[in-house]
Amino acid sequence: MLTLAVTAALAATASQPAEAASIDTNASYVLVNRSSGKALDVYNLATTDGAKIVQWSRNDGAQQQWQFVDSGGGYYRLKSKLSGKVLDINARSTADGAAVIQWSDANSTNQQFSVQDIDGYIQLIARHSGKAVEVQGASTADGAAVVQYADWNGANQQWQLVRVGGTDPNPTPTGTFTNPVVWQDFADGDIIRVGDAYYYSASTMHYSPGAPILRSYDLVNWEYAGHSVPRLDFDDSGYDLNGGRKYVKGIWASALTYRKSNSTYYWLGCTEFNRTYVYTAPAVDATWTKKARINGCYYDAGLLVDDNDTMYVAYGNGTISVAQLNADGTAQVRAQQVFQTPSSVGTLEGARFYKRNGYYYIWLTRPANGQYVLRSSSPFGPYEMRQVLLDLPGPISGGGVPHQGGIVQTQAGDWWYMAFTDAYPGGRVPTLAPLTWSADGWPSVQTVNGRWGQTYDKPRISTTKTVASMIGRDTFTGPTLGHRWEWNHNPDTSRFSVNNGLRLQTATVTNDLYNARNTLTHRIQGPTSTATVELDYSSMADGDRSGLAMLRQSSAWIGVVKNNGQTRVVMTDGLTMNSSWATTGTGVERAGANVSGGRIWLRAKADIRPGSGRTATFSYSTDGTNFVPLGPSFTLNNSWEFFMGYRFGIFNYATRALGGAVTVRSFDLTTP
Repeated sequence: MLTLAVTAALAATASQPAEAASIDTNASYVLVNRSSGKALDVYNLATTDGAKIVQWSRNDGAQQQWQFVDSGGGYYRLKSKLSGKVLDINARSTADGAAVIQWSDANSTNQQFSVQDIDGYIQLIARHSGKAVEVQGASTADGAAVVQYADWNGANQQWQLVRVGGTDPNPTPTGTFTNPVVWQDFADGDIIRVGDAYYYSASTMHYSPGAPILRSYDLVNWEYAGHSVPRLDFDDSGYDLNGGRKYVKGIWASALTYRKSNSTYYWLGCTEFNRTYVYTAPAVDATWTKKARINGCYYDAGLLVDDNDTMYVAYGNGTISVAQLNADGTAQVRAQQVFQTPSSVGTLEGARFYKRNGYYYIWLTRPANGQYVLRSSSPFGPYEMRQVLLDLPGPISGGGVPHQGGIVQTQAGDWWYMAFTDAYPGGRVPTLAPLTWSADGWPSVQTVNGRWGQTYDKPRISTTKTVASMIGRDTFTGPTLGHRWEWNHNPDTSRFSVNNGLRLQTATVTNDLYNARNTLTHRIQGPTSTATVELDYSSMADGDRSGLAMLRQSSAWIGVVKNNGQTRVVMTDGLTMNSSWATTGTGVERAGANVSGGRIWLRAKADIRPGSGRTATFSYSTDGTNFVPLGPSFTLNNSWEFFMGYRFGIFNYATRALGGAVTVRSFDLTTP
């Protein structure tokens, strides 16, 4: 089965857009040429060997109906419904202009064709010659010859498949979706499709593991699927909170792609403006391996695997460059500047790199209110620029302009743009819109009443596959943490375990939560959500602090403190960092109460709707049912400079000596 574009019904006309399907070898198809609008036809209803193949005005007769016969290895034979014979390159010729005829089926290589998906159309590439089936001379006349010719991706080499028989596996879904499609902090996104799965990668800066990957089968419903960077192994102990710290460094905008030739996923990202790392894996949820360090910065990189398997990187801020990588994608072969952003535009960055219909496109953002695209017939330029959007009102009340992110083509040939929208204090959240292309090959976003739609019709993707919820309860059954979790900097792996509960031994002696290792974080679900932690504190040591934080550059927490053998539950705020991310406040206790019994439930309720004055409130329970508010409401910082939005953070650190421990029995994230 091969995924490509097929129209849904016999009644469809050649001008209709394609709908998605896998080739049904039990069905018949009419092949309609993109240039002429005419159908692939056995001339004069012939049933003999050697009869020529032409184009003719579409009538859906048996001489225009073709069945795909699987030859294996990604190749197909096209069998005429009229004659039972198959398409054949005459005399096994490898020359340009060789005639396409019909011949008795011998399953020979000159009768086998690979099917290449080209933006809702297909190309038929002869196995023996590597050449494409085309209408000779781009003729639009009835009876024009069909021949093979070197693949130049011309419209006369592209064919629309119109399904005639069989069961339609892709009926058009009904209904709408609402933006944001994921109301959690997943910024700087890259998006790809591999088969029927869509993958979205995001930045994480100082959180570990880094570069999370979400998965969807319909572009609307998403789940956590993995991380491309298992540990922030970036040649600096500061990522371990050892001798330094790396807030707002680490993983910024990075690239995710899939390389068909070796069935491998690639992640590439620059850290701290001076070095780039390459990680690979055979599957997004498999073990990722660091393959290379490149001693140069591909800032805000976009990664493209070209048709000939060459890998290119587009990158830069203002000055946009393209680098060619070596065969295994681990070193640079060459690089050059390809574009300088005009001063009238400002700054362009956040590159994504695509190829469509023979053109190379570099997708760029003007932070944080615009999107532009560059186009060239060569990866190294010259490029021309067009504006995609500027100051377009977004779908979230109080939020920013959707921008950056990436574009992806569905199985149907449709294109969608997954941007993100600034929505602090919660962060930057993925927002989805349809993308269309003009006749001369430039993209535009489909708007609703002059703005990015709050709702759109769902993508034309039919699937029975489902995804796991991105919220809910985790009881830490083990033996590892789920993909929903990320540590504040790299953890000390000797100081925690997961086995029917998360056991956190103190890993740092400090009075500063921002210096404490092994703080485990979870994104907050918008617009409002509540986190509840069941904590066994019976093994705490004197001086220990353990609890649930609202974590950002201005933080607050509720938790248990143990001093002189006595335990209290307290609410603390006033944890702050300055603009250099150095600690300026370690916290002030605002309220407290004595507790005993060794078990407590801690709760934080957060309102992360975009805007100023949003708050979080804290409460606790000793029975898991009746919760007591504790302390004043905490006003969330909604500035953008920290980039990452607020997170829930589970912590346990010592202020006197190591040796204490707590066990987190469960974590539950609920809405509203």
